[in-house]
Amino acid sequence: MTKRIWVLVIVCLVGVLGFAVAESNQEAEKSAVAAAEAWLELVDGGDFAKSWSEAASYLRGAVSKDTFEQQMSAARNPLGNVLSREVKKTTYMTTAPGAPDGEYVVIQTDTSFENKKSAVETITPMLDEDGKWRVSGYFIK
Repeated sequence: MTKRIWVLVIVCLVGVLGFAVAESNQEAEKSAVAAAEAWLELVDGGDFAKSWSEAASYLRGAVSKDTFEQQMSAARNPLGNVLSREVKKTTYMTTAPGAPDGEYVVIQTDTSFENKKSAVETITPMLDEDGKWRVSGYFIK
């Protein structure tokens, strides 16, 4: 084969591999969003103990159940009920600051609460040890 054909073959292979990775990331993002939505239902309902139990092992190892419940109650209760929530951005990552390498999806939502009309929630599910997507981080801004 000529050099030009080899370059074309390599470019095609890179394109196919890139598409496969993008497809994989889309499936990961879809699964992670579904896991985050289920977890947020617990949080929205004030069931912080169950949300801790359903969180990623990384989160459960980093903060005790009692501390988590206290922090979540202090952060969420003053906001009131969720009026609306819309996923604005998802980002697949294999590294996260201060966390072990793995598979993560950072999800940002535009959320409106009774007592805070405009907020951005950042929910970070990770692929946990049991092969399920579970929330490893949650922040409200």
